[in-house]
Amino acid sequence: MTSISPVLKQATPVVVDHAQGSWIHGTDGRSYLDFTTGIGVTSTGHCHPKVVAAAREQVGKIIHAQYTTVMHQPLLALTEKLGEVLPEGLDSVFYANSGSEAVEAAIRLARMATGRPNIVVFQGGFHGRTVAAASLTTAGTKFSAGYAPLMAGVHMSAFPYAYRYGWDEETAVAFALQELDYLLQTRTAPNDTAAFLIEPALGDGGYLPTPGAFMDGLRERADRHGIQLIFDEVQAGVGRTGRFWGHQYSNVAPDIIITAKGIASGFPISAIAASTETMSKAWPGSQGGTYGGNAVSAAAGVATLEVVEEEGLVENSRVRGEQLQAGLIQIQERFRVIGDVRGRGLMQGIEFTAEDGSPDARTAAAVQQATTDQGLLTLTCGPAGNVVRLIPALVVTADEITTGLERFEAALAAVTEAVTTATGS
Repeated sequence: MTSISPVLKQATPVVVDHAQGSWIHGTDGRSYLDFTTGIGVTSTGHCHPKVVAAAREQVGKIIHAQYTTVMHQPLLALTEKLGEVLPEGLDSVFYANSGSEAVEAAIRLARMATGRPNIVVFQGGFHGRTVAAASLTTAGTKFSAGYAPLMAGVHMSAFPYAYRYGWDEETAVAFALQELDYLLQTRTAPNDTAAFLIEPALGDGGYLPTPGAFMDGLRERADRHGIQLIFDEVQAGVGRTGRFWGHQYSNVAPDIIITAKGIASGFPISAIAASTETMSKAWPGSQGGTYGGNAVSAAAGVATLEVVEEEGLVENSRVRGEQLQAGLIQIQERFRVIGDVRGRGLMQGIEFTAEDGSPDARTAAAVQQATTDQGLLTLTCGPAGNVVRLIPALVVTADEITTGLERFEAALAAVTEAVTTATGS
């Protein structure tokens, strides 16, 4: 009997019957408040009527129009809509299917545009699982182990993870920038360095917002040395952090931006954007793909961007994110197993820490499983697996945030009570 690969282990036992908005309805007859959104993908909620209508209409016109053979209207419309929100000067777009493909397109472009071989990434970053993307990923060894040899020319520098170091943010930023300068002195000379690649908020690396001052420091060094600054906005973009792009918490813009996940509410499409001058430096034949910029996905993308604008979802993300974080901080005060609460907008992480200060992955995993019992879907992340991440849809309501907090605390109470009972403490 054929089955799905055993390596693909589900985070929850839920089998979906149907879903709408912030809710997944399982074949078990239960309804679950979805704070996973397909790992930050269903930005406008499940099956938003406008997105569904756009996709249905497009399916009846043309499903696949390979974009280097014939052009289709949805891709032209999506490019125009993206132009309204892209950072100034990034006026040329290339489309692919997944975040990993877009990451690889971005580093390929940076290498071709600069004529330099090396890429600097930052500890805890996640950029995908394909050969190049996995080579750039430092969020955990599971993404690249058993896969050697990896792509050459990748160098890792420190990320300002203040909680891990036990420092304030300013100290962590100063340290990380100092380490980057040292890396440029000792491992990859500036004139050998094509790009700095960073997430404006680490995803799998632990839901860590990248401090604005660190982004400012990267921009200054990139300008000084002629290095391309690439922002991987695959997870943090499209309103997820309470601003349209996660990097907008800083004062800088990238040379190349990468987007995917929430841009089409669940339909597979990704893109990179750069200036026409930079994009023109890509070598002939270096960009393309059979399914890139699919017509149905592009139509869903246009509808998604319209919904985000019309329904004020970026502002809703900010306000509901503040509500969510405030509630989590109150819960933290009642449960000492929570070491840190952090995030921006609807991208919140709860780090579990043992009494000796070490990562408490066991409790995080138990809480993540217990939330499902409470009717709330969550995920874990972080190199040690000790961070529970909450990623509600951008359409989430105040009442749904309240419900989510109640169910999260109930799960936490059930786990900690069980631990207390087992240990007798």
